[in-house]
Order: sequence, then structure tokens, then C-alpha cells
Amino acid sequence: MVQFSRVCLRKFGNFVDNLRLYVRGGTGGMGLPRLGGQGGNGGDVWVVATKNMTLKRIKDKYPQKRFVGGAGANSSLQALKGEKGNDKEIFAPAGITVTTDDGRILGDLNAEGDRVIVAKGGHGGSSYSAFVPNKGQAKHIRLDLKLIADLGLVGFPNAGKSSLLTAMSNATPQIASYAFTTLKPEIGKLMYKDYKQISVADLPGLIEGAHINKGMGHKFLKHVERTKQLLFVVDVCGFQLASKTPFRSAFEAVLLLIKELELYKEELVSKPALLVVNKMDLPEAEDKLQELMEHLQNPDEFSDLLPEDMIPKKCITFRHVVPVSATTGFGIDHLKSCIRESLDEDAAVAAQALHQERLQALRYPSHERL
Repeated sequence: MVQFSRVCLRKFGNFVDNLRLYVRGGTGGMGLPRLGGQGGNGGDVWVVATKNMTLKRIKDKYPQKRFVGGAGANSSLQALKGEKGNDKEIFAPAGITVTTDDGRILGDLNAEGDRVIVAKGGHGGSSYSAFVPNKGQAKHIRLDLKLIADLGLVGFPNAGKSSLLTAMSNATPQIASYAFTTLKPEIGKLMYKDYKQISVADLPGLIEGAHINKGMGHKFLKHVERTKQLLFVVDVCGFQLASKTPFRSAFEAVLLLIKELELYKEELVSKPALLVVNKMDLPEAEDKLQELMEHLQNPDEFSDLLPEDMIPKKCITFRHVVPVSATTGFGIDHLKSCIRESLDEDAAVAAQALHQERLQALRYPSHERL
């Protein structure tokens, strides 16, 4: 059997799973010495879990990544007690951990409406401070999506995801000949000779219409968001979910999987992805594989295989396309190598970006950029 690896130009996904922000509480208001008036406290900065928000949207909407609370009002003859400054809210997705730059956890946002204060406003001027106000807290924070795994297996029922996870790792997911064997994420660990471990999640089986909550629907798709990369798995000979549903070739299955992710949250298709072509032990598998590779090389030429509303806006450029047989073990070692290479490469890019960010911060400290 011929083993395929890269199909097109490789590129890094722009899915954002962590974000560094500068936050500063508002400065307090001036006190009024001759009447003992107290200035208002500065506004606080909060991170608030909100529906339909992503870290990428925060990054795009606020390119400066800088959030400051409102200043407290000065004490005056009309109002000896100055009003508190306006709080600043940073709307973020649920499922993130908020930490300081040195790794101290400030809080978790697990559900919509959860909130955590990240920078307190300064106290207003009073008799205790010679009526001089204090500045608000200033710091860098990080918003980190709480990942359930490095890699998430994405595929229609009976693509062989559970068998593949068993072949690759120490997981023992439920495996059966009926369609829906995975009802909740099953996490397996890929072990390497240098003791490196990579976590892989076998996610609940996806069906057409998942983006509108058919089948496992949103329960599946929300888990997809919480993996670094995606591992698409298709049956080389195609599949048919039920007798009343149309038969789908391997190429059509790839397009439909991409479309479901795109319709749920378009950002998901920007994640780095690999494609596993499973069941290479079946008759005619070699011919089917060659056909799939031809279609992947020229997806536009074969887009008429599906109705227009089922065709994704753009195809994913898979970093690797790897034929395997979870049953016989063919291609499994090569697949593990490709997974390791892809994750290591992204980690190197992320480390370089963080290094540059910290160098920039040293050259231009926060107070110089205010």
C-alpha cells in the first residue's frame, strides 16, 4: 500500500485558544480637603462569560488588547462623595480559565453569566490618603480555553473513530457495529518513546444537520472547540447512515464534515487538521483511496457531487492525509508521527510568538504605552 502524507501547501490555523490582555482599573477621584469630601473609586475590570463569543472575536474587535476601567468622580460641593467610575466588562466565551502572566489563576468561567474581577479600581482620595486618589491595579492577564484534548476525532458514525483511538492509544472506548457508539468524549493518550504524551478525544458521532442540533448536535460541536487540532476520520469506501439517507463517498463525507463545522462556527475550520482515511483493509480500498486523493487535489472540479448548500465556503488544507486500517494496524505508527509533527510545529510557532511578545513588553513597558 502507498502511504500519503502532505497533499497541499501546509498552513497554520488561526483558531485562537489563548489570549493575552492588558487590564487596568480606573483611577480614583480627587477628595475635597476643606470639606472632607471623598473621591469616587475607580471602575473595576471584569471578564464575563457570554454566549456566542470567541477569543478570536475579542482579538479582532480589540486589536490593542487593552481594557481600562472608568475614573472615579472627584468630590465636589454638589457631591461630597464622588461617584464610582464605570466598570469595564470583557465579554469572553464560557469554558476559559483566567490567569495572570505568572500563571496564578484568577478564576474560571464555566457557564454563561460567570464573571471574575481581574483589575480593581483605585480608591478615591480621602482623609486617609491626604485626599489624593490611588491608581487602579494594572496587569497582563491570559484567557485560556480549557482544552479537553490536544486532538479531536471528527467523523460520521461508523467511520471507525473508536477503533482508531484504541489502535493508537490506551483508551478502551465502546465499539459496536451500530452507528452511535460514542455518547460522550473518550480521552486516550498517545505514548511516544521519548515519554511525550498527546491526548486524543473521540467525540460523539456527528451527523448531517448537527449544526442545527440534530443527533448529538451542539453537544458534539462544543467539544470540538476545546481541542487544539482536528483529526478527520472517513471510511475509504464511504458510508450510508440509514437506508433512507443517501450514500456518501469518502470525499463527500469530508466536505459534509467541513460544512457542519463551518455552519456551527466558521472559525472552527481554521483549526489545523489532519485527515485519516480508515478501513484500508477493505476490498477496493486502494482504488477508492486514489479517487479520494484526486478529488482532494482538485476539490472545485468535483464540487457538483453535492447540492450547493452542502458545499463548504472553502476546503480545509489538511496537513497530512494518512491511510490506515484500525483493524490490522496498517499506517498507525505513521499516523502517530504525523500527529506529533503537527502539534510540535504549532507549539514551536506559539513559543516564538510568546517570546516576541515578551521582548516587545520589555522594550515598551505598559506605562509607556498608556
